[in-house]
Formats: sequence, C-alpha cells, structure tokens
Amino acid sequence: MKTYPKTMSHIGLSVPNLEKAVEFYREVMGWYVIMEPTEIEEDSSTSIGVMCADVFGEGWGGFKIAHMSTGDKMGVELFEFRNNHQPNEFEYYKTGTFHFCVQDPNLEELVEKIIAHGGKQRMPVRYYYPGEKPYRMVYVEDPFGVVFEIYSHSYELTYSAGAY
Repeated sequence: MKTYPKTMSHIGLSVPNLEKAVEFYREVMGWYVIMEPTEIEEDSSTSIGVMCADVFGEGWGGFKIAHMSTGDKMGVELFEFRNNHQPNEFEYYKTGTFHFCVQDPNLEELVEKIIAHGGKQRMPVRYYYPGEKPYRMVYVEDPFGVVFEIYSHSYELTYSAGAY
C-alpha cells in the first residue's frame, strides 16, 4: 500500500513573553490570532491538564498559550512556560526542530520589518541560482530568540531544479 504525504497542522514555539510574541507575529507576519493568550494550570481534573501531564510529566505547574494561523492555514501554537530560559547561543546542532520557514516574495521588506520590531537578520540574503533565477533565502531571528528562515519562492520551486 502506498503511503501518501501527510499535511502539516501546526508548529509549537516556546517564547519568553507570550503577549509580546503574539503582537510581533500578528504585526510583522500578519498571522491571525485564533485563540487569545490563555493561562493553563496543572490540574488532573481537566482534559488539557491530563494531556499536558502526559507530555511534560508531573509538576509542570502551568503555562500561557495562544493559537495563531498563517495565511495558508498552518497553525502556530505559542507557549510561555513558567520556567522558560533562552539559550546563550543558537543551538542548531541539537537534535530536534531548529527552524521553520515562511515564504514572502519581498523577503527584503519582511526582513526590514522584523528588524524594526526588535528581531535580527542572521545572514545576508542569498540567491540559490545567482544570475539565473530570483529564488532567495535568508535566516532571521525574532525578538525572543526563535530562528526562522524566509524563502522568496515555494519550497517545491526552489528545490525541484536541484538547488545544490
């Protein structure tokens, strides 16, 4: 039996300040807020409390959460854990998710907006096919230490011709 590609539902990001992160992603990325910031407490009598204990173990205490959605219906779950901490460096080498990517045909303008709202540009804008195709990319960082990438064109277009 053939296995068909699964679709992405959402990504979860841990941030140090939920309200500021919601504002950043709403203002800079244009993402929709579909659930305002909400406090979740450790409580084994609620379904969310039981689910969180399954994932985090006992003693997780509580966190704040908000749900957002991108223009193409991808969900973004933002968490502010009570014991959160930001690493001193970008730990790209750690096993697990190390970035997500958004697409914007005018990525230079988006980079300027990210910087204007407290984020960082981590590298110069680069072309995959210099002088041949306009496909560009850049890594940036939000004001909370979350590193992500921006593509000017779709993932399929960028890699279908063998970008390397």
